[in-house]
Amino acid sequence: MLKGILLVFFGACSFGILSTFVKLAYHEGYTLGDVTGAQAFLGAVILWVLFFFQSRTSKYKAKEKVILTPWWKMVLAGTCTGLVSIFYYQSVKLVPNSVAIVLLMQFIWMSILMELVFFKKKPTGLQLLAIVLVLGGTVLASGMVETNISDMSLKGIGFGLLAAVSYAGFLLLSGRIGNEYPVLKKSALMITGACILIFILFPPAFLFNGALGGSLLKWGLIISVFGTVIPPLCFAEGVPRIGTALSSILSAAELPVAVMMAGFVLQEQVSFLRWVGVVVILSAMILPNLKFLKRR
Repeated sequence: MLKGILLVFFGACSFGILSTFVKLAYHEGYTLGDVTGAQAFLGAVILWVLFFFQSRTSKYKAKEKVILTPWWKMVLAGTCTGLVSIFYYQSVKLVPNSVAIVLLMQFIWMSILMELVFFKKKPTGLQLLAIVLVLGGTVLASGMVETNISDMSLKGIGFGLLAAVSYAGFLLLSGRIGNEYPVLKKSALMITGACILIFILFPPAFLFNGALGGSLLKWGLIISVFGTVIPPLCFAEGVPRIGTALSSILSAAELPVAVMMAGFVLQEQVSFLRWVGVVVILSAMILPNLKFLKRR
């Protein structure tokens, strides 16, 4: 039980620190294409190497399942991951780090809305209350109450919301296709799809201009390990141990970690009122899972 809790918590925290390292890479002059391309490329390489070694073990061969979902569907679904990186990192470039992560967290109510539209799954009363809390918490946590809205980049806010839409779409797709794949292979195929999309939109000049010989390799490795390798592996191992409800609550650790990193590492101003907003959003994530926890 404790091992599962630690794994899910660590996976969520690794997501939370991403935007800080992206911001640091920007400070060294790297572009959106450099950062997203390096993350996807190095992440795909790491995952395929890990899967190669895993597939050679007798334990893996004994558990190998019949694959029903075509591999190209997994690659296509992975483009949502690429869009999340592109939109989110562009938002990080235009608005404060703590605001970008709060905008991304809007995937909570967007996921509920998508389930209603595409799968006719009606939200519960607690889920509707959670949506209201997320919207209210966003106003506080983003600092909109304390600053003039005209001081914020509307483009940055727009890209943050597009990242949330893409993330909600990714969650819906990843939860419904390819579950018969080994975790490493599924993750590798999806990140490959993200890599292809990013390379089409941003030709990978960093592979030829010597940027990987500099600090981009360092930032790319950090971002790929914490964004495309650790989280899926931690969740795959930890969630079955503790259950979906508790896992979703622990996943909320992403938000306070991101805000703390913004405050302590990037020296961004995070006021008490913004912390209140963080608490409100975390409450919104816990509420829909209360009945499941009571059953447990």
